[in-house]
Amino acid sequence: MTKVRTTAAFEATCVRLNAKAVDTASVVSVLEQRVLRRGADDAVVEVRAAGVNPSDVKAATGLMPYAVFPRTPGRDFAGIVVDGPSQWLGKQVFGTSGDLGIRRDGTHATHLAVEAAALVEKPNNISMDEAAAIGVPFVTAIEGYRRAGEPAASETVLIMGVNGKVGQAAAQLAALRGARVIGVARSDRYDGYAAAPVEMINAQGMDIAKRVRELTGGKGADIVFNTVGDPYFQDAHKSLALAGRQILIAAIDRIVQFNILEFYRGRHTYVGIDTLAMSSIESGETLRKVSGGFASGRLRPFPIVPHAVYALTDAARAYAVVSNGTRDRVILKPAA
Repeated sequence: MTKVRTTAAFEATCVRLNAKAVDTASVVSVLEQRVLRRGADDAVVEVRAAGVNPSDVKAATGLMPYAVFPRTPGRDFAGIVVDGPSQWLGKQVFGTSGDLGIRRDGTHATHLAVEAAALVEKPNNISMDEAAAIGVPFVTAIEGYRRAGEPAASETVLIMGVNGKVGQAAAQLAALRGARVIGVARSDRYDGYAAAPVEMINAQGMDIAKRVRELTGGKGADIVFNTVGDPYFQDAHKSLALAGRQILIAAIDRIVQFNILEFYRGRHTYVGIDTLAMSSIESGETLRKVSGGFASGRLRPFPIVPHAVYALTDAARAYAVVSNGTRDRVILKPAA
């Protein structure tokens, strides 16, 4: 049983990355015992599960120049509050952050010190493992729609890379608002949950923009949520309806050709989303917007399969699995 304490220091077992790795195969993670001290406005969470995101791995290999070393990685978490403001003590919580695990010590540990204002109470109907996997994908999707304009019931949302976790979160949120959802993937099947059917376009050998026009009576998509980036940029651009919005969250080769004339004559809007710029508190505020949806069952967490659960001692292997592009949501469990 977890003991609730009120002390300013805890001894935590933490995954540590002591230096930048040249590639994923070279990532060396060690376990260290560290004294964890919370600030006056912080809480201490006994971590029961922590998500592993692609950004955790990218930061380990130097793709994020502002990542500090040494540090404990990890942005997403779920656990029990064991120290901090009295109203939080003993509560089951979850959360995420743009700076945890990147610019300061993160969630891949037995304990985490984080601002109390960043905590989100975990709905009773989802597990700790499931809660730990919600953070980054759903915050990215929520922030994308917030910035671009929420999908309306009369609108069509096209999601590039719909079977990725951000794509699935974006599909759930759009369908919940009654929008028509069309997904693009290298498959004929949508792998996730949504409150309404997701129409699929198989990207292999398909003129995506032409097919989108066919499905929408020539209009195009009101919102394109591009979770892949430059490989789909032109297809996304050509698929946009008049006054359509494209949301971009990723890049591979970074540089694309951009037709300015088509952009302004189409009255298009392009929105870039970087959740790494969001603080723990901002991320918590964002997650609270959908917490009720998970509690009611209108939104569903990602399923966690047993082979995607790793102990802290196996963190490097978990990072490699995520880097290799697994479709499973990978988590670390301190007690595993």
